[in-house]
Amino acid sequence: MPAGKAQPLQGRTTSRRPIKSETDPMTTTTQTKIEPAAAIAPTEQVDGKTNWRRLFGLRERGVYYALLLLITVLTILTTYLGQTNYLSLLNLSNVVYQSSLMAIMAVAMTVVLISGNFDLSVASVAALAAVVLIGNADAIGFVPAAALALAVAMGVGLLNGVIVQYVGINAFIVTLGTMTAVRGLVLIYTDGRSLSASNPDVIAAMRAFEGGRHEVYWLVLVTGALLLALGAIALFRAWSAGKALRPSAFGMAIGGILFLLIAYASDGELSLRNPVLYLAVFTGIVWVVLSFTMVGRRLYAVGGNPEAARLSGINVMRYKLLAFVFCSGTAGFAGVLFASRLRSINPAGLQGAELTVIAAAILGGTSLFGGAGSVIKTLAGALLLFSLTNGFNMLNLGANWQGLIEGIVVVVAAAIYTVGDNKSKSKTGG
Repeated sequence: MPAGKAQPLQGRTTSRRPIKSETDPMTTTTQTKIEPAAAIAPTEQVDGKTNWRRLFGLRERGVYYALLLLITVLTILTTYLGQTNYLSLLNLSNVVYQSSLMAIMAVAMTVVLISGNFDLSVASVAALAAVVLIGNADAIGFVPAAALALAVAMGVGLLNGVIVQYVGINAFIVTLGTMTAVRGLVLIYTDGRSLSASNPDVIAAMRAFEGGRHEVYWLVLVTGALLLALGAIALFRAWSAGKALRPSAFGMAIGGILFLLIAYASDGELSLRNPVLYLAVFTGIVWVVLSFTMVGRRLYAVGGNPEAARLSGINVMRYKLLAFVFCSGTAGFAGVLFASRLRSINPAGLQGAELTVIAAAILGGTSLFGGAGSVIKTLAGALLLFSLTNGFNMLNLGANWQGLIEGIVVVVAAAIYTVGDNKSKSKTGG
């Protein structure tokens, strides 16, 4: 999905109505209602011509270049050292599986960041959902316990949103507090001890929910062909009409080629685990909503310029509140996945995972100030982080070196996006 900042809301005036001045009852002023225009979508064109420098610059495509460079370096190193080839299909599918849980939360975090807010409590909420599931599944069954876990998680998100939006406290402070409080609830609920499921039916349901594998060769092949065809058609239409080429069209075409290459490399045998399929479906749905629906455009507008969005008739409070609920609900789903994977939960489980989630979003170029972000690039950021971890393990590097290098990568990525953003502002006078 193309990332960009919401542009100023420009539209036509639809109505003018006199209103009384708050300071002088005898004075009337005119309030203008502005219709939201298509300009609230992320910008991709400049004067009807393709901005190639921006389209393929570090600001827009840096995370893809970094991921490609990392995979190339790790492939060369593992081949030179005589270890398992990093590009083996088994290893790549393992990286995607390892990153799936964090990537799901990172996609939801991107939505919150686009709305102009912040949520530090995602990992604690996921741990709480896992505890609620494990603690109740033996008594009431897997499905009711999972539903209860999701409801509890969404309740925490609703609490965050209400405090931030209606009380007016900064989201960083609020979610920092709820992160600590929810982690305390986890310790109280578990009494500081690990919990595990013992009912055979519950364990079987958890294995089926998280551990199932599915043959996806034909799905990947058809999806790749469809994406390539749609991207090629969009590019041809834009070129024929003399319009600027859209990044989304390039993305679909390149994605289609990658899918076809994966299908070709699998020799007709390609199976993926459930969490990877959940991640693919979830990311696809969020990408479509943000890219092609009014809900997504309004969300970008709310994060980019809340006052202009409010004047255009958008319920800013509702969108920001629902973003918190959505993020916590997704964290609850990730917690259910985590508990189902282990069939147990430790009170310290997922501690510190919120930093990985936020790092993935930042690596994907999501703005911490709202109005800009891409779930596809967030997914690439998550894959970058877990590719680093997987490569370190294959090269037998210690955990201390992993933390150092991952931290440097996040800081460098943030610096690249910040410098690129400042340059674009200086050129446009923004």
